[in-house]
Parts: sequence; structure tokens; C-alpha cells
Amino acid sequence: MTLFAFNPAPQQGGSDPMGSMVSTLIMFGSIILIFYFMMIRPQQKRQKEMKAMLDSMKTGDNVVTSSGMHGKIAEIDNDDNSITLIVSENNTRIKFDKAAIATVLKKEKV
Repeated sequence: MTLFAFNPAPQQGGSDPMGSMVSTLIMFGSIILIFYFMMIRPQQKRQKEMKAMLDSMKTGDNVVTSSGMHGKIAEIDNDDNSITLIVSENNTRIKFDKAAIATVLKKEKV
């Protein structure tokens, strides 16, 4: 009987249990790398792009909110992290959180 349960005696068939453990660790490591490059890294890239878009907004830009509302930026309040949009020709203003902005529309050339 061995005192070390994690170090079993080698089997008679010539199979190396440590080699099997190393291959298992390599397999799990490769799965973790695949998850990183397929899921985590693209999400971080999207977050950086979204932050850059929100930081580059200025008064007068046309935007679309995540709920689908179109409007023109009337005021940006960086302290409150909010944006006031003009949503109609009657100068109706609605205040949104900056995170609610989905896209900034390009200005049309007249």
C-alpha cells in the first residue's frame, strides 16, 4: 500500500499515468485558449470600440438609441453620464444615459 494516493504505482501494461495527465492538461489548456480567442477577446474589442464611439460624440450628432429612437444630441452631461436628445421638430427633448446610445449616424452632406 502506498502512502501517496496521487502517485499510483505504474501499471504492468507499460502505460504511463503521468503522460496521460500531461496530455489531459494540454487539452484543457487548448480549450481555455480557444474560449479566450473566440469569446473573451472579441467582447473586449467591442467594448473598446463602444467606449471610443461614446467618447467621440459631440453636440449636433445624430444618434440611435438601443431602443431604436432617433435623435440629435442637444447636450452632453459628462458629470451625470447622460445625453439630452432632440427627438422631434417641436424641439422635444429626452434625457438618456450614455450607455443607451447604440450608434452614431454619419452626417449627411447637403
